[in-house]
Amino acid sequence: MSSDQSSNKKKNNFTIIKDDSTDGHGGYGYGSISLENMSSVIVDPNENKAYVDMAAMHARSDIERRVKYLNDKNEVPNGKLYWIVWVNVDQGENGPYYSGVAGSELRVDRSIKRAYKSMPEHVTHMEKSLKGKVIVDHMDEHSKKLLKDFLVEFDPDMWKNSKDELKDSLPK
Repeated sequence: MSSDQSSNKKKNNFTIIKDDSTDGHGGYGYGSISLENMSSVIVDPNENKAYVDMAAMHARSDIERRVKYLNDKNEVPNGKLYWIVWVNVDQGENGPYYSGVAGSELRVDRSIKRAYKSMPEHVTHMEKSLKGKVIVDHMDEHSKKLLKDFLVEFDPDMWKNSKDELKDSLPK
């Protein structure tokens, strides 16, 4: 963690892996992808909230635990909708900004301890977020508004520095 990150405690929520695995040593982990600038934001439209839950990076967030996953969304008809939004942060000429944002659907029915999640979709969205893509068109408007409000409130400067593609993809 750099001194800039440690001086601003609020931004520490947006890191998971420390240091760059490609720092030139050529040993274990050389060439692997660093998730240092990625965070998982849970959007819960039922409770009207969005929050960072870094455990989602390893499929261990509170909403993902203690359920059996099914591959067919129709088998979880009463599942409560959540979005795990993969948010990547990069450094631009004006400072840090939200560079990649991709939302992945999750449906959880606690009464039957079953849930739906497409692992290929989650992995693809994580990858796209790392590459600076914005994938939120498939999210409902209420969830997109919660996400936008969270990102703006979390760091207004990062929001201001973000590309128009992200700003145009989320409600005004």
